[in-house]
Amino acid sequence: MKVAVLGAGAIGAYVGAALHRAGVEVHLIARGEHLQAIRRAGVRVLSPRGDFSAHPHATDDPTEVGPVDHVFLGLKANSYASAGSMIRPLLHETTSIIAAQNGIPWWYFHGLKGPYEGYRIESVDPGGAVTAALPLHRAVGCVVYAATEIERPGVIRHLEGTRFSIGEPNGELSERCLSFSRAAIEGGLKCPVERDLRRDVWIKLMGNIAFNPISALARATMAGICRHDGARELVVAMMRETVDVARRVGCDPGISIERRLRGAEKAGEHKTSTLQDLEKGKPLELDVLLAAVVELADLTRAEVPTLRAIHAVSDLLNENLVRAV
Repeated sequence: MKVAVLGAGAIGAYVGAALHRAGVEVHLIARGEHLQAIRRAGVRVLSPRGDFSAHPHATDDPTEVGPVDHVFLGLKANSYASAGSMIRPLLHETTSIIAAQNGIPWWYFHGLKGPYEGYRIESVDPGGAVTAALPLHRAVGCVVYAATEIERPGVIRHLEGTRFSIGEPNGELSERCLSFSRAAIEGGLKCPVERDLRRDVWIKLMGNIAFNPISALARATMAGICRHDGARELVVAMMRETVDVARRVGCDPGISIERRLRGAEKAGEHKTSTLQDLEKGKPLELDVLLAAVVELADLTRAEVPTLRAIHAVSDLLNENLVRAV
């Protein structure tokens, strides 16, 4: 098996190191000081499960890698539309693109039987630009239940979680998913192949849709949000509206809001990826989290006043960030 990790940041480098440890031919595509450090000394993973090092090939040029069996996409979703030129050199006829993203994926209604089959979510896939870069027939979904961060260039701090759930949009237990799963498990990850990955998408999104924008607006950790009575009530309202939208498009997350809150509280003083991006002055990954669900609420005539309000102020924050860049 040959795997390219495009966007070998905190999550991508961690997955790449685990796959390399399993004997997979791994190519990390990164940039800057992080790339230079990996070239010099490999990837060092610091984890409560045990530290380890891996020395996969690393480059900033996908043409050096050539076609692979799987592209593991560690980029933020707001970079997908512009990733086509980086993706194309990595593809052969059957290459899969395993996209580890938060929020609603561009493939969401692909292969989903029902009234919305084939619907393109404009806020996620504007004008079909993401589908053009990441063809739907190559898409494999991936929901990440792991927290990592780049402690310093070339060094990944693994905080918690090792689960990377994957699945085909049409629910098939495909050989491409099963083979990737076997390699990931051999490398020390949990990688179940789910027949209904959309349920995982909504379970993860119940937390992201509330905690990520609130953390950026309030500059608060997840535990800090949970401790504040008013903020906690806001999270509950956003989760409730999100579950309503999920059910209207045919998916019941099947988890209580209180249980989802307890899971978030366990993260402690963790800064969400959105807050980390804000502190670095980077654009915020909000379209796939908030805008997409508001769009689906419009599609299904759901009432989501809390989501609309938080979307408006967080979108304004993002506009100011982009303008500053």
